[in-house]
Amino acid sequence: MRQRTRLAILECDTPLPETGKQYGGYGGVFKSLLDAGAKAEGYGGVDETLDISMHQIEAHPDDYPDINGVDALLLTGSSESEGLSAGFVVLTYSEHDSFADTPWINKLVEYTAHALESKRVRIIGVCFGHQIVARALGVKVGRNPDGWEAAVNDVQLTQKGKELFRLGRLRIHQMHRDIAFAYPDGFELLGSSPVCSVQGMFSPGHVITVQGHPEFTSKIMHEIVETRHATGIFNDEAYKAHGKKIQLPHDGVAVSGAFVRFLLE
Repeated sequence: MRQRTRLAILECDTPLPETGKQYGGYGGVFKSLLDAGAKAEGYGGVDETLDISMHQIEAHPDDYPDINGVDALLLTGSSESEGLSAGFVVLTYSEHDSFADTPWINKLVEYTAHALESKRVRIIGVCFGHQIVARALGVKVGRNPDGWEAAVNDVQLTQKGKELFRLGRLRIHQMHRDIAFAYPDGFELLGSSPVCSVQGMFSPGHVITVQGHPEFTSKIMHEIVETRHATGIFNDEAYKAHGKKIQLPHDGVAVSGAFVRFLLE
């Protein structure tokens, strides 16, 4: 019997209350996603294929797994600082930017760079995690001058993206205003959108990232959009524009299937 792959999920944020109540944390959200992907791929689910551990990095900055004790890492999304952008009213700032010079983010970048240098550990990055991987590889990350992407949006896939996700185009939940401005030499671009030119990157047996949120369901996205409207981050116009895309079909399970194949093949 094949030995299960040891996957450490680095939780880089805490979900909103209803999502937290249902899943217990973003690690639980991703476990649910990976389980759906594993079953879709015929692997029988994560309990048969992956030995998953959860590490709450932002809340407990010393909770990093020993690189030698894992086969793969998954870096989750996180909140972002808010800044003024066309169509949005933004009020507050936080310390969750992938480009921030804060102790926990700097440590995460250093740890990720160490894991990348090992060449043995496979790395998945999602949204903030995608940006952290890019930063650890020397790519500029920062605030997107074109503003936010939120709810379900289309991503135009490259040939490699079509091959990995087994789709002609990708529909995926988004919730970001920060981006990676490029992808490193030796990596392949997976897709782009009118708002974000680097929607994912890939290195065989080493790294796969996406800017979108395959783990989000319409219920999770609804809670986020409602909360950002209630707190003034999204004004009425933005709230209406994003809200009408929450229930659109999306390809989260297809992305999860690609993650599972990446981890196990």
